[in-house]
Amino acid sequence: MEFNLPLVLDNEMTFTSYSPSNLTDKVGEAAAATSSEIVEALRRAKVAQERWAKVPAPARGRVIANVGRLVEKNKEALSKLVTREMGKVYREALGEVQEVIDTCDFFLGEGRRLYGQTVPSEMPKKNLFTFRNPVGSVFVITAGNFPAAVPSWYIVPALLAGNSVVWKPSEFTPVVAKALTSLFHAGGIPEDLLITVVADGAETFTALEAGLKAGLINKVGFTGSTEVGRRIGAKTGEYVQSACLELGGKNPMVVMPDANLDLALEGALFAGFGTAGQRCTSLGTLWLHQSIHDEFLARYSKIVEEAKVGDPFQDVLYGPMISEKYLENHLKHLAMIKNHHKVSGSSGIGRITAANPRAGFVGDPAHGIYAHPTIVSGLKSDDELYYTETFGPLVTVGAFQDLDQAIELSNGHGYGLSSAIYTTNPESVWRFREGISAGMVSVNNSTSGAEAHLPFGGNGKSGNGSRQSGIWVLDQFTRWQSMNWDWSNKLQKAQMDVIEIDHNPDFTL
Repeated sequence: MEFNLPLVLDNEMTFTSYSPSNLTDKVGEAAAATSSEIVEALRRAKVAQERWAKVPAPARGRVIANVGRLVEKNKEALSKLVTREMGKVYREALGEVQEVIDTCDFFLGEGRRLYGQTVPSEMPKKNLFTFRNPVGSVFVITAGNFPAAVPSWYIVPALLAGNSVVWKPSEFTPVVAKALTSLFHAGGIPEDLLITVVADGAETFTALEAGLKAGLINKVGFTGSTEVGRRIGAKTGEYVQSACLELGGKNPMVVMPDANLDLALEGALFAGFGTAGQRCTSLGTLWLHQSIHDEFLARYSKIVEEAKVGDPFQDVLYGPMISEKYLENHLKHLAMIKNHHKVSGSSGIGRITAANPRAGFVGDPAHGIYAHPTIVSGLKSDDELYYTETFGPLVTVGAFQDLDQAIELSNGHGYGLSSAIYTTNPESVWRFREGISAGMVSVNNSTSGAEAHLPFGGNGKSGNGSRQSGIWVLDQFTRWQSMNWDWSNKLQKAQMDVIEIDHNPDFTL
């Protein structure tokens, strides 16, 4: 199993984090946990969960509210740390931390709304009820591109529902993870109830296997690649569990001939190159109706060429790649460009250096890990780039003849996370919504931009149908329990003791 490797792992088994925008800036360190240490954390969390589950849900909600207020109080500091350690533009980091706050605010109320139902019985003197119970101990594994927001999607509802959490964040963002964990603890979450461990992929998977075998894990939440998600899903399946999997995307944006092209250009710029394309919801392929293809591509290439790239603390479209490993992966995808493709969007391709400069670069590219924005047009459905998630500043562009073909091309690669259509025709909107396989659909908006109270997740290669955010995520962290209470003082047998009401089946007017 492969997870992201750290920038530096020294002989004392410590992850050392350096800023990708300034490789001389040491952000901090974190001890590297062994598999046995992770299992011990799972054991402690399992014990803590039993006590936490006995705390009334409204009281658990108030603790989540405490966390939200502390994150709000520390919003700027945490956002600066996200930008420094992960590299996303500061205004994006502010939005990410706001999402943590919004998630806490939403689940404060769910502490008073973990509703079950009373259900009428088919028998007299008998009552039926349903209840939500916590699943138990949750093992959460997250990526580095959203080091604060995405973990909160798991941690907040899991804790609110009465579970414990052991969190394995990305090795590239251990300092953000430590800061976020400290805010949860300061808000009143017991330290053994939320335990954060930093480890490499091999140790994590060994601990996952051991924890499942020992009964210390009742639910796994994973955000990352489809390849790793398959292995986690298979392993949890051996223990009759279903992991919450939020995986990759090859997110299409369809632009119809009646679309507001100015608006579509703005959406394609942000979706394609915000966060250096390092979002699971980043624009994968821009599908353009053949009647507007050439005009739109020319305009898109121009605004991408003119966009500012560089220091994430400045006014730029995007900053560095998260790490050298992410850059190496991006370079592998650039090698998939073929002779029938046309490349545009920058003064170069690949890593931005003094020898391979980006016109208008903000700062000194030698200080960090920066990549040129790249548009690859002429995409065909049998291209390797068509089927590959290109997690980086790379957008592919193709043409279509009609909406049916656009939907077919948008679904053909097997991913189903996010999608978008730009049109002013309601019929096109509804046909696209019905035909697209993606779990999320945007109309005249970017493929990126989740809200804390709307379900987030995908289908196919993008996930197993589980959803995060909003009330829907509670189905991941609770189990339904039904109860029947018969107070008739006799044994009543469902489906056997049937009450019949007299009627006349032969009646006619």
